[in-house]
Amino acid sequence: MNLVDLNKLINSELTSKILNSDIKNEEILIKVAVENLYSTLLFLKTDENCKFKQLIDIVGVDYPNSANRFNIYYLLLSHEKNLRVKVLINFDAQEKIPSITKLFPSANWMEREVFDMYGIKFKNHPDMRRILTDYGFVGHPLRKDFPLTGFNEVRYSEKDKKVIYEKVKLEQDYRNFDFESPWEGTKYLEEVKKVNKKND
Repeated sequence: MNLVDLNKLINSELTSKILNSDIKNEEILIKVAVENLYSTLLFLKTDENCKFKQLIDIVGVDYPNSANRFNIYYLLLSHEKNLRVKVLINFDAQEKIPSITKLFPSANWMEREVFDMYGIKFKNHPDMRRILTDYGFVGHPLRKDFPLTGFNEVRYSEKDKKVIYEKVKLEQDYRNFDFESPWEGTKYLEEVKKVNKKND
């Protein structure tokens, strides 16, 4: 079965659940509402014509200026059909997403990663803890509003034998600043050399 036929089949079987579907980059992209996510993934995994039995990844995307701030993409692979499908959901920052760990056990770590990086919570997840950042970490690093520079730095303390947080200290002793415009070129350097020669 080719992609076009499979797309038609999925649309006919899940007519009431699919908001939109399209074929892009030799993959089917299916957009569904959050409440239809689990049943859509269940169909894609178990239907004889689909057999998308491997969850490749769960990917979050942040659009901070949108009313529904977050997207999550579920990337599935059918080994038997040699086809890929992406399932997309779009939702508000406060909404909890149903966990798919019972359907795809590998989703356990993937959902924890999405939670850690974006702060998206999953209902009925067996172990919703951070997985990439430290336990005391504040914020979610892949959100667009996460500060690029902060007030704390993290390092391992040999003395305390643990990871510690400290206020950021930027040493300025050996830095020289010239506030000349980069468009001026190096003209001002010649003037500095002349002044230095006079002083010698």
